[in-house]
Amino acid sequence: MTATDLEFSQHPSANPKSDQERTEILADPGFGNHFTDHTVVVDFTADTTGAGGWGNARLEAYGPIALDPAAAVLHYGQEIFEGMKAYRHEDGSVWTFRADQNAARLNRSAARLALPQLPENIFLESLRQLVTADQNWIPTREGESLYLRPFMIATEAFLGVRPAREVSFRVIASPAGNYFGGELAPVDIWVSRNYARAGRGGTGNAKCGGNYAASLAAQLEAEAQGCKQVLFLDQFNDNAVEELGGMNVFFVFKDGSLVTPALSGTILEGVTRSSVIQLGKDRGLTVTERKITLDEWRDGVASGDITEVFACGTAAVITPIGQLKDGSEVIGAPDSKAGPVTMSIREQLLGIQTGTSPDTHGWLTRLV
Repeated sequence: MTATDLEFSQHPSANPKSDQERTEILADPGFGNHFTDHTVVVDFTADTTGAGGWGNARLEAYGPIALDPAAAVLHYGQEIFEGMKAYRHEDGSVWTFRADQNAARLNRSAARLALPQLPENIFLESLRQLVTADQNWIPTREGESLYLRPFMIATEAFLGVRPAREVSFRVIASPAGNYFGGELAPVDIWVSRNYARAGRGGTGNAKCGGNYAASLAAQLEAEAQGCKQVLFLDQFNDNAVEELGGMNVFFVFKDGSLVTPALSGTILEGVTRSSVIQLGKDRGLTVTERKITLDEWRDGVASGDITEVFACGTAAVITPIGQLKDGSEVIGAPDSKAGPVTMSIREQLLGIQTGTSPDTHGWLTRLV
């Protein structure tokens, strides 16, 4: 069966959560704490020559995954994932944002981790299958959505070091509120001096679990300092700003221009990042991707040249950055407020996603 005629079999959950359970969860979903009733699974199998294909596509009940203890993902970390959201529009339809970009990035990550390429149409149909089955899980209050987590894992049982010949692609979903909880407010950031997120020639531009595992020790440091996120630098390149543990960074200058660190192979190419770049250009702003150092950040805030700093990513969308803490040094004021450019771009981006602002670039894909 080819990618274009792959059909999904239906195995509905025999024990979905009750309406009351779902209502209670949706009243306060948090982020990543609860999951819908179903999952989508598509299997890949290859022979010793590497030839193979995708098949056995199915919608089934959400539940534990049975893995052999020797499964390659458990030993050699062959795993990648994506993050995206589904939004209920006012007319009841359900849409997702720039799904083609997520599909493309999944395949870039797959190439880096020696996993098979997944045709875009299978990726999109997997989303449609799951969201159609679990659309009553989509929260509808401001800032809420259904978070979608497509991921690919190596399931073949063997202990030799080579790419796995058996792989599973899956999609799960979770009702999501504000990523940082409560009302939107600037978050404080801790500068990591002891850890690096990724190295040259590594997996920094792939969305794989190992990158996030490597960031957790630094994240614990940040939390111990009262910060919500950690900033990683390239210490071999004048302490160039790279990214946060899970978000890209933007700087707003007093002339209205936007600057974000240039992609270097160690920075993840965020879908929200590329969207902010385009929205900035649409407004007539000068948007530059270039090296920006910690010294420039410090001096720019002190002189007033840098007027706003914000982080962006699928989960948190756009979040203003308050203080940057680097050991005993603090950059920024304790009473920092979200800036007008930050909030205006955030409002426009959310408006496109939720259907209240024009989608002039055709970024939305209807799922239901």
